[in-house]
Amino acid sequence: MKTFKIYGMEWYIFAFFAVVVLAAIGFGIVPNQLIGAIAVMFTLGIILGEIGERLPIWNKYFGGGAILTFLVCGLVTYFGKMPEGVVAISKGWMSDYSFLNVFISILVVGSLLGLDRKLLIKSATLYLPDILASLAGACLFGILGGMIFGKGPVEIVISYVLPIMGGGAGAGAIPLASVYEDVTGQDAASYLSFALAILAVGNIVSVLFAIILDNVGRLFPALTGHGELIRAKGKDAVKDKEAAKVTLTMDDIAAAIFLTGGFFVLAQLTAKKILPSVFGVAIPNFAYLIIFAALANIFNLIPENLKAACHRCQQFCGSKLIWIQMVGVGITLIDFNEIISALSPANLTIAVLIVLGCVLGSAVFGWFIGFFPIESAITAGLCMANMGGAGDLAVLGAAKRMDLMSYAQISSRIGGAMVLLIGSLVFQFLG
Repeated sequence: MKTFKIYGMEWYIFAFFAVVVLAAIGFGIVPNQLIGAIAVMFTLGIILGEIGERLPIWNKYFGGGAILTFLVCGLVTYFGKMPEGVVAISKGWMSDYSFLNVFISILVVGSLLGLDRKLLIKSATLYLPDILASLAGACLFGILGGMIFGKGPVEIVISYVLPIMGGGAGAGAIPLASVYEDVTGQDAASYLSFALAILAVGNIVSVLFAIILDNVGRLFPALTGHGELIRAKGKDAVKDKEAAKVTLTMDDIAAAIFLTGGFFVLAQLTAKKILPSVFGVAIPNFAYLIIFAALANIFNLIPENLKAACHRCQQFCGSKLIWIQMVGVGITLIDFNEIISALSPANLTIAVLIVLGCVLGSAVFGWFIGFFPIESAITAGLCMANMGGAGDLAVLGAAKRMDLMSYAQISSRIGGAMVLLIGSLVFQFLG
Protein backbone atom coordinates (compact mmCIF):
# COMPACT_ATOMS: atom_id res chain seq x y z
CA MET A 1 0.00 0.00 0.00
CA LYS A 2 1.45 3.35 -1.08
CA THR A 3 1.75 6.05 1.59
CA PHE A 4 0.45 9.52 0.75
CA LYS A 5 3.48 11.78 0.33
CA ILE A 6 4.01 15.52 0.63
CA TYR A 7 7.09 17.03 -1.03
CA GLY A 8 8.60 13.58 -1.40
CA MET A 9 8.18 12.52 2.26
CA GLU A 10 5.52 10.55 4.09
CA TRP A 11 2.69 12.89 5.07
CA TYR A 12 3.01 12.22 8.81
CA ILE A 13 6.70 13.13 8.83
CA PHE A 14 6.00 16.47 7.18
CA ALA A 15 2.92 17.04 9.38
CA PHE A 16 4.93 16.48 12.58
CA PHE A 17 7.67 18.95 11.69
CA ALA A 18 5.22 21.45 10.18
CA VAL A 19 3.32 21.56 13.49
CA VAL A 20 6.62 22.02 15.34
CA VAL A 21 7.65 24.93 13.09
CA LEU A 22 4.22 26.60 13.22
CA ALA A 23 4.22 26.31 17.02
CA ALA A 24 7.68 27.89 17.15
CA ILE A 25 6.42 30.72 14.93
CA GLY A 26 3.50 31.25 17.31
CA PHE A 27 5.85 31.48 20.29
CA GLY A 28 8.20 33.77 18.34
CA ILE A 29 11.29 31.66 18.98
CA VAL A 30 12.46 30.81 15.44
CA PRO A 31 15.92 32.39 15.01
CA ASN A 32 16.40 34.83 12.13
CA GLN A 33 19.21 32.74 10.71
CA LEU A 34 19.58 30.66 7.58
CA ILE A 35 18.62 27.43 9.36
CA GLY A 36 15.54 29.05 10.90
CA ALA A 37 14.58 30.50 7.52
CA ILE A 38 14.86 27.05 5.92
CA ALA A 39 12.37 25.66 8.43
CA VAL A 40 9.88 28.55 8.11
CA MET A 41 10.09 29.15 4.35
CA PHE A 42 9.92 25.46 3.47
CA THR A 43 6.97 24.85 5.81
CA LEU A 44 4.86 27.69 4.38
CA GLY A 45 5.94 27.00 0.80
CA ILE A 46 5.22 23.27 0.95
CA ILE A 47 1.80 23.70 2.60
CA LEU A 48 0.57 26.36 0.18
CA GLY A 49 2.32 24.86 -2.85
CA GLU A 50 0.85 21.40 -2.31
CA ILE A 51 -2.62 22.89 -1.85
CA GLY A 52 -2.27 24.94 -5.02
CA GLU A 53 -1.12 21.94 -7.04
CA ARG A 54 -4.04 19.83 -5.82
CA LEU A 55 -6.90 22.36 -6.07
CA PRO A 56 -9.07 21.46 -9.08
CA ILE A 57 -9.25 24.20 -11.73
CA TRP A 58 -6.74 26.35 -9.84
CA ASN A 59 -3.89 23.91 -10.52
CA LYS A 60 -4.48 23.98 -14.28
CA TYR A 61 -5.79 27.45 -15.03
CA PHE A 62 -4.60 29.82 -12.28
CA GLY A 63 -0.90 29.09 -11.84
CA GLY A 64 -0.97 26.20 -9.38
CA GLY A 65 1.12 26.12 -6.21
CA ALA A 66 3.50 28.95 -7.10
CA ILE A 67 0.78 31.58 -7.58
CA LEU A 68 -1.30 30.43 -4.60
CA THR A 69 1.81 30.68 -2.40
CA PHE A 70 2.61 34.16 -3.73
CA LEU A 71 -0.95 35.49 -3.36
CA VAL A 72 -1.69 34.05 0.09
CA CYS A 73 1.61 35.22 1.58
CA GLY A 74 1.33 38.62 -0.07
CA LEU A 75 -2.27 39.26 0.97
CA VAL A 76 -1.78 38.00 4.54
CA THR A 77 1.17 40.39 4.85
CA TYR A 78 -0.78 43.26 3.25
CA PHE A 79 -3.61 42.88 5.78
CA GLY A 80 -1.09 42.83 8.65
CA LYS A 81 -1.78 39.25 9.72
CA MET A 82 1.63 37.75 8.99
CA PRO A 83 3.65 37.25 12.22
CA GLU A 84 6.48 39.79 12.54
CA GLY A 85 9.01 37.00 13.00
CA VAL A 86 8.02 35.42 9.66
CA VAL A 87 8.27 38.79 7.89
CA ALA A 88 11.75 39.37 9.37
CA ILE A 89 12.90 35.87 8.41
CA SER A 90 11.53 36.32 4.87
CA LYS A 91 13.41 39.60 4.49
CA GLY A 92 16.54 37.84 5.70
CA TRP A 93 16.07 34.96 3.25
CA MET A 94 15.44 37.22 0.26
CA SER A 95 17.65 40.22 1.03
CA ASP A 96 19.86 40.16 4.14
CA TYR A 97 21.57 36.88 3.33
CA SER A 98 20.39 37.08 -0.29
CA PHE A 99 19.31 33.54 -1.07
CA LEU A 100 17.44 35.12 -3.99
CA ASN A 101 20.83 35.82 -5.62
CA VAL A 102 21.91 32.22 -5.01
CA PHE A 103 18.69 30.92 -6.52
CA ILE A 104 18.84 33.11 -9.63
CA SER A 105 22.58 32.47 -10.13
CA ILE A 106 22.12 28.70 -10.05
CA LEU A 107 19.22 28.94 -12.51
CA VAL A 108 21.11 31.23 -14.91
CA VAL A 109 24.44 29.36 -14.89
CA GLY A 110 22.79 25.93 -14.99
CA SER A 111 20.42 26.76 -17.82
CA LEU A 112 23.10 28.46 -19.96
CA LEU A 113 25.65 25.68 -19.48
CA GLY A 114 22.92 23.09 -20.00
CA LEU A 115 21.96 24.42 -23.44
CA ASP A 116 23.34 22.83 -26.57
CA ARG A 117 26.13 25.10 -27.89
CA LYS A 118 24.62 25.44 -31.37
CA LEU A 119 21.20 26.31 -29.98
CA LEU A 120 22.77 28.82 -27.59
CA ILE A 121 24.63 30.58 -30.40
CA LYS A 122 21.47 30.69 -32.50
CA SER A 123 19.32 32.05 -29.69
CA ALA A 124 21.95 34.62 -28.63
CA THR A 125 22.01 36.21 -32.08
CA LEU A 126 18.21 36.37 -32.34
CA TYR A 127 17.02 37.02 -28.80
CA LEU A 128 17.97 40.71 -28.50
CA PRO A 129 16.03 41.61 -31.68
CA ASP A 130 13.10 39.73 -30.15
CA ILE A 131 13.33 42.01 -27.10
CA LEU A 132 13.22 45.05 -29.39
CA ALA A 133 10.13 43.62 -31.11
CA SER A 134 8.56 43.22 -27.67
CA LEU A 135 9.36 46.85 -26.81
CA ALA A 136 7.96 48.05 -30.15
CA GLY A 137 4.71 46.16 -29.52
CA ALA A 138 4.45 47.64 -26.02
CA CYS A 139 4.92 51.17 -27.40
CA LEU A 140 2.35 50.68 -30.16
CA PHE A 141 -0.38 49.24 -27.95
CA GLY A 142 0.43 51.66 -25.12
CA ILE A 143 0.05 54.65 -27.44
CA LEU A 144 -3.29 53.26 -28.68
CA GLY A 145 -4.41 53.00 -25.06
CA GLY A 146 -3.25 56.55 -24.40
CA MET A 147 -5.37 57.82 -27.29
CA ILE A 148 -8.44 56.33 -25.59
CA PHE A 149 -7.78 58.33 -22.41
CA GLY A 150 -6.44 61.50 -24.01
CA LYS A 151 -2.75 60.92 -23.23
CA GLY A 152 -0.07 61.80 -25.76
CA PRO A 153 2.44 59.32 -27.23
CA VAL A 154 5.45 60.90 -25.49
CA GLU A 155 3.72 60.78 -22.08
CA ILE A 156 2.74 57.14 -22.62
CA VAL A 157 6.25 56.05 -23.60
CA ILE A 158 7.97 58.01 -20.82
CA SER A 159 5.58 57.46 -17.92
CA TYR A 160 4.17 54.02 -18.74
CA VAL A 161 6.15 51.98 -21.28
CA LEU A 162 9.69 52.70 -20.09
CA PRO A 163 8.99 52.00 -16.35
CA ILE A 164 7.06 48.80 -17.12
CA MET A 165 9.60 47.51 -19.66
CA GLY A 166 12.72 48.71 -17.81
CA GLY A 167 13.75 45.53 -16.00
CA GLY A 168 12.31 46.12 -12.54
CA ALA A 169 12.85 48.69 -9.81
CA GLY A 170 16.50 48.52 -8.73
CA ALA A 171 17.91 48.06 -12.24
CA GLY A 172 15.09 49.84 -14.08
CA ALA A 173 12.77 52.44 -12.58
CA ILE A 174 15.26 53.89 -10.08
CA PRO A 175 18.16 54.50 -12.52
CA LEU A 176 15.57 55.54 -15.13
CA ALA A 177 14.39 58.29 -12.77
CA SER A 178 18.00 59.41 -12.33
CA VAL A 179 18.48 59.59 -16.09
CA TYR A 180 15.17 61.48 -16.33
CA GLU A 181 16.44 64.13 -13.89
CA ASP A 182 19.83 64.41 -15.58
CA VAL A 183 18.36 64.87 -19.06
CA THR A 184 15.29 66.99 -18.31
CA GLY A 185 16.32 68.79 -15.11
CA GLN A 186 12.95 67.85 -13.58
CA ASP A 187 12.47 66.21 -10.17
CA ALA A 188 13.32 62.50 -10.16
CA ALA A 189 11.21 61.76 -7.06
CA SER A 190 7.86 62.62 -8.68
CA TYR A 191 8.72 60.56 -11.74
CA LEU A 192 9.89 57.62 -9.62
CA SER A 193 6.80 57.47 -7.41
CA PHE A 194 4.47 56.97 -10.39
CA ALA A 195 6.99 54.75 -12.20
CA LEU A 196 7.13 52.32 -9.26
CA ALA A 197 3.34 52.25 -8.96
CA ILE A 198 2.69 51.56 -12.65
CA LEU A 199 5.55 49.02 -12.66
CA ALA A 200 3.84 47.14 -9.83
CA VAL A 201 0.59 47.05 -11.82
CA GLY A 202 2.46 45.87 -14.91
CA ASN A 203 4.08 43.11 -12.86
CA ILE A 204 0.75 41.69 -11.71
CA VAL A 205 -0.67 41.95 -15.23
CA SER A 206 2.41 40.05 -16.49
CA VAL A 207 1.80 37.24 -14.01
CA LEU A 208 -1.83 36.99 -15.16
CA PHE A 209 -0.70 36.87 -18.79
CA ALA A 210 1.78 34.12 -17.89
CA ILE A 211 -1.11 32.01 -16.62
CA ILE A 212 -3.05 32.75 -19.81
CA LEU A 213 -0.10 31.80 -22.03
CA ASP A 214 0.38 28.53 -20.15
CA ASN A 215 -3.24 27.66 -20.84
CA VAL A 216 -2.96 28.73 -24.48
CA GLY A 217 -0.03 26.31 -24.76
CA ARG A 218 -2.22 23.52 -23.38
CA LEU A 219 -4.93 24.24 -25.95
CA PHE A 220 -2.53 24.68 -28.89
CA PRO A 221 0.52 22.44 -28.30
CA ALA A 222 2.17 23.47 -31.58
CA LEU A 223 2.74 26.96 -30.17
CA THR A 224 4.88 25.86 -27.21
CA GLY A 225 8.13 24.03 -26.62
CA HIS A 226 7.14 23.30 -22.98
CA GLY A 227 10.15 25.21 -21.69
CA GLU A 228 12.29 25.11 -24.87
CA LEU A 229 12.63 28.42 -26.71
CA ILE A 230 13.97 27.30 -30.11
CA ARG A 231 12.01 25.12 -32.50
CA ALA A 232 14.79 22.55 -32.97
CA LYS A 233 14.37 19.73 -35.44
CA GLY A 234 13.25 16.45 -33.93
CA LYS A 235 16.48 14.52 -34.58
CA ASP A 236 18.65 17.36 -33.24
CA ALA A 237 16.56 17.62 -30.10
CA VAL A 238 16.86 13.90 -29.41
CA LYS A 239 20.60 14.00 -30.05
CA ASP A 240 21.00 16.92 -27.61
CA LYS A 241 19.09 15.11 -24.88
CA GLU A 242 21.16 11.96 -25.32
CA ALA A 243 24.40 13.97 -25.15
CA ALA A 244 23.25 15.48 -21.87
CA LYS A 245 23.04 12.08 -20.14
CA VAL A 246 26.14 12.11 -17.96
CA THR A 247 26.69 10.09 -14.80
CA LEU A 248 27.21 12.61 -12.00
CA THR A 249 29.14 12.23 -8.76
CA MET A 250 29.00 14.19 -5.51
CA ASP A 251 32.24 15.86 -6.60
CA ASP A 252 30.51 17.11 -9.75
CA ILE A 253 27.64 18.65 -7.77
CA ALA A 254 30.05 20.28 -5.31
CA ALA A 255 32.09 21.69 -8.18
CA ALA A 256 28.93 23.00 -9.83
CA ILE A 257 28.03 24.97 -6.69
CA PHE A 258 31.54 26.40 -6.58
CA LEU A 259 31.41 27.29 -10.29
CA THR A 260 28.17 29.19 -9.75
CA GLY A 261 29.77 31.21 -6.96
CA GLY A 262 32.86 31.77 -9.10
CA PHE A 263 30.84 33.04 -12.05
CA PHE A 264 28.87 35.36 -9.76
CA VAL A 265 31.98 36.90 -8.20
CA LEU A 266 33.61 37.27 -11.63
CA ALA A 267 30.51 39.14 -12.77
CA GLN A 268 30.55 41.27 -9.61
CA LEU A 269 34.22 42.14 -10.09
CA THR A 270 33.59 43.16 -13.69
CA ALA A 271 30.47 45.20 -12.86
CA LYS A 272 32.07 47.04 -9.94
CA LYS A 273 35.70 47.49 -10.97
CA ILE A 274 36.69 46.36 -14.48
CA LEU A 275 33.85 47.59 -16.74
CA PRO A 276 31.03 49.12 -14.66
CA SER A 277 29.40 50.92 -17.60
CA VAL A 278 29.25 50.87 -21.40
CA PHE A 279 28.57 54.18 -23.21
CA GLY A 280 27.49 55.67 -19.89
CA VAL A 281 24.95 52.92 -19.10
CA ALA A 282 25.64 50.95 -15.92
CA ILE A 283 25.85 47.19 -16.55
CA PRO A 284 24.54 45.09 -13.61
CA ASN A 285 26.37 42.03 -12.35
CA PHE A 286 23.68 39.60 -13.55
CA ALA A 287 24.14 40.87 -17.11
CA TYR A 288 27.82 39.94 -16.90
CA LEU A 289 26.89 36.62 -15.27
CA ILE A 290 24.80 35.81 -18.35
CA ILE A 291 27.58 36.86 -20.72
CA PHE A 292 30.34 34.89 -18.98
CA ALA A 293 28.28 31.70 -18.56
CA ALA A 294 27.18 31.86 -22.20
CA LEU A 295 30.74 32.42 -23.45
CA ALA A 296 32.00 29.54 -21.31
CA ASN A 297 29.53 27.24 -23.06
CA ILE A 298 30.03 28.66 -26.57
CA PHE A 299 33.83 28.24 -26.37
CA ASN A 300 33.49 24.89 -24.57
CA LEU A 301 35.57 25.99 -21.56
CA ILE A 302 33.70 23.80 -19.06
CA PRO A 303 33.87 19.95 -19.18
CA GLU A 304 30.64 18.11 -19.98
CA ASN A 305 30.33 16.55 -16.53
CA LEU A 306 30.44 19.97 -14.85
CA LYS A 307 27.97 21.42 -17.35
CA ALA A 308 25.62 18.56 -16.57
CA ALA A 309 26.11 19.08 -12.82
CA CYS A 310 25.28 22.80 -13.10
CA HIS A 311 22.20 21.88 -15.12
CA ARG A 312 21.14 19.35 -12.46
CA CYS A 313 21.45 22.03 -9.76
CA GLN A 314 19.33 24.32 -11.91
CA GLN A 315 16.66 21.65 -12.28
CA PHE A 316 16.60 21.11 -8.51
CA CYS A 317 16.12 24.82 -7.80
CA GLY A 318 13.56 25.27 -10.55
CA SER A 319 11.42 22.33 -9.49
CA LYS A 320 11.86 22.03 -5.71
CA LEU A 321 12.54 25.58 -4.47
CA ILE A 322 10.12 27.68 -6.49
CA TRP A 323 7.35 27.50 -3.84
CA ILE A 324 9.83 28.48 -1.14
CA GLN A 325 11.01 31.49 -3.14
CA MET A 326 7.43 32.57 -3.79
CA VAL A 327 6.87 32.82 -0.03
CA GLY A 328 9.59 35.46 0.12
CA VAL A 329 8.39 37.23 -3.03
CA GLY A 330 4.86 37.56 -1.64
CA ILE A 331 5.91 38.70 1.82
CA THR A 332 8.80 41.04 1.07
CA LEU A 333 9.21 41.98 -2.59
CA ILE A 334 5.72 42.88 -3.90
CA ASP A 335 4.08 45.97 -2.36
CA PHE A 336 0.31 45.62 -2.73
CA ASN A 337 -0.10 49.23 -1.54
CA GLU A 338 1.70 50.47 -4.66
CA ILE A 339 -0.49 48.31 -6.87
CA ILE A 340 -3.73 49.57 -5.31
CA SER A 341 -2.58 53.22 -5.50
CA ALA A 342 -2.20 52.98 -9.28
CA LEU A 343 -5.32 50.96 -10.03
CA SER A 344 -7.38 53.60 -11.83
CA PRO A 345 -9.35 52.36 -14.86
CA ALA A 346 -7.09 54.36 -17.21
CA ASN A 347 -3.81 53.13 -15.71
CA LEU A 348 -4.99 49.53 -15.56
CA THR A 349 -6.21 49.57 -19.16
CA ILE A 350 -3.01 51.15 -20.45
CA ALA A 351 -0.87 48.68 -18.48
CA VAL A 352 -2.85 45.73 -19.85
CA LEU A 353 -2.45 47.03 -23.41
CA ILE A 354 1.30 47.56 -22.93
CA VAL A 355 1.76 44.00 -21.69
CA LEU A 356 -0.49 42.67 -24.46
CA GLY A 357 1.62 44.57 -26.98
CA CYS A 358 4.90 43.17 -25.71
CA VAL A 359 3.42 39.65 -25.73
CA LEU A 360 2.19 39.92 -29.31
CA GLY A 361 5.33 41.68 -30.55
CA SER A 362 7.67 39.06 -29.12
CA ALA A 363 5.44 36.11 -30.01
CA VAL A 364 4.96 37.07 -33.67
CA PHE A 365 8.60 38.07 -34.20
CA GLY A 366 9.76 35.01 -32.28
CA TRP A 367 7.74 32.71 -34.54
CA PHE A 368 9.32 34.18 -37.69
CA ILE A 369 12.88 33.75 -36.35
CA GLY A 370 12.37 30.15 -35.19
CA PHE A 371 11.25 30.51 -31.56
CA PHE A 372 8.17 28.95 -30.02
CA PRO A 373 5.74 31.89 -29.66
CA ILE A 374 4.62 30.96 -26.14
CA GLU A 375 8.17 30.79 -24.78
CA SER A 376 9.15 33.88 -26.76
CA ALA A 377 6.21 35.84 -25.34
CA ILE A 378 7.00 34.71 -21.79
CA THR A 379 10.70 35.56 -21.89
CA ALA A 380 11.22 38.43 -24.35
CA GLY A 381 7.76 39.79 -23.53
CA LEU A 382 6.55 39.23 -19.98
CA CYS A 383 10.02 39.10 -18.42
CA MET A 384 10.62 42.59 -19.82
CA ALA A 385 7.37 43.83 -18.25
CA ASN A 386 7.81 42.51 -14.71
CA MET A 387 9.78 43.58 -11.61
CA GLY A 388 13.21 42.12 -12.38
CA GLY A 389 14.37 39.02 -10.50
CA ALA A 390 11.29 38.70 -8.29
CA GLY A 391 9.04 39.30 -11.28
CA ASP A 392 10.89 36.67 -13.31
CA LEU A 393 10.21 34.15 -10.54
CA ALA A 394 6.52 35.05 -10.44
CA VAL A 395 6.08 34.95 -14.22
CA LEU A 396 8.02 31.72 -14.80
CA GLY A 397 6.35 30.13 -11.79
CA ALA A 398 2.92 31.06 -13.12
CA ALA A 399 3.81 29.77 -16.58
CA LYS A 400 5.46 26.66 -15.08
CA ARG A 401 8.60 27.21 -17.16
CA MET A 402 11.45 27.77 -14.71
CA ASP A 403 13.92 26.35 -17.26
CA LEU A 404 13.68 29.69 -19.08
CA MET A 405 15.37 31.68 -16.30
CA SER A 406 18.50 32.45 -18.33
CA TYR A 407 16.43 34.12 -21.05
CA ALA A 408 14.29 35.85 -18.42
CA GLN A 409 17.42 37.34 -16.89
CA ILE A 410 18.65 38.50 -20.30
CA SER A 411 15.36 40.39 -20.63
CA SER A 412 15.49 41.85 -17.13
CA ARG A 413 19.19 42.78 -17.12
CA ILE A 414 20.40 43.35 -20.67
CA GLY A 415 16.95 44.33 -21.93
CA GLY A 416 16.64 46.71 -18.97
CA ALA A 417 19.96 48.33 -19.90
CA MET A 418 18.68 48.77 -23.46
CA VAL A 419 15.58 50.53 -22.10
CA LEU A 420 17.77 52.89 -20.04
CA LEU A 421 19.67 53.81 -23.19
CA ILE A 422 16.44 54.33 -25.14
CA GLY A 423 15.02 56.36 -22.24
CA SER A 424 17.98 58.75 -22.28
CA LEU A 425 17.15 59.47 -25.94
CA VAL A 426 13.37 59.75 -25.48
CA PHE A 427 13.73 62.13 -22.51
CA GLN A 428 15.24 64.65 -24.91
CA PHE A 429 11.72 65.37 -26.15
CA LEU A 430 10.92 66.88 -22.74
CA GLY A 431 13.84 69.30 -22.86
